[in-house]
Amino acid sequence: MNQSALLRPDWTPATIALMVLGFVVFWPLGLAMLAYIIFGDRLRGFKRDVNEATDGFFAGCRKNMHRHRSHFDTGNVAFDDWRKAELDRLEEERRKLDEMRAEFDSYVRELRRAKDQEEFDRFMRERNNARRDDSSGSVPGFSTP
Repeated sequence: MNQSALLRPDWTPATIALMVLGFVVFWPLGLAMLAYIIFGDRLRGFKRDVNEATDGFFAGCRKNMHRHRSHFDTGNVAFDDWRKAELDRLEEERRKLDEMRAEFDSYVRELRRAKDQEEFDRFMRERNNARRDDSSGSVPGFSTP
C-alpha cells in the first residue's frame, strides 16, 4: 500500500491515528487533520480554482506591466521595435497556449464524464439483469400453479 492510499481524506485508521496524535501533541494539528479528513476531497478542486484565479491575476499584471514599459527604452529605436514585436509574439503564443490548455481541460472533463456515464450505465444494466434473474428464478420449496 502506498502513502497516498494511507493518507487519503477518509476515515482510515492512519488518518484517525494522525488526528488523535495531532490533538495530543498540539491541538491545531489535530484540528487540521480533522478538516483534511472531512474536506480533503474538495482540496483538488479548490487548488485548481485558486491556481486559475492566480494565473488570471498575474496575466493581467503582465499585460499592465508591458503597457507601462515605455520608460525602459534603450534609446535604439530598431532594437526597441524588435523587442516590442518579440514580446507581442510571445504574448500571442502564451494566449494560444492558454486557449489550448482550456480546450484540453474541457476535453479531459468530457472524457471523465463519458467514462463515469459508461460505468453508471454498466452498473444499472448489471443491477437490472440481477433483479430479473432473481425474480424469474423459482424459489425452492414453492411451486407455481
